[in-house]
Amino acid sequence: MISLDSIETAYALLHQKRNVYIHSRLSWQRDDIELAVASFADAMSPELYALLSAGRPDYLRDHARFGDDLARAVEQLEAML
Repeated sequence: MISLDSIETAYALLHQKRNVYIHSRLSWQRDDIELAVASFADAMSPELYALLSAGRPDYLRDHARFGDDLARAVEQLEAML
């Protein structure tokens, strides 16, 4: 079972990181955000991560797809609130 607290925590962090990520033009800042989100994903509720990732093991960890993954995660979490 996924707790509301874990959904709220994930939403708050990912929403904030997404907002900075989409407006940043600094490559080092975007890289730092990718690392922070990947670290958060590692510690996230396994059930929540499985739901968001739809079984994709590199979800929120693949540099080439990170922006899309992050936007999708925020949309999914918002719908769950």
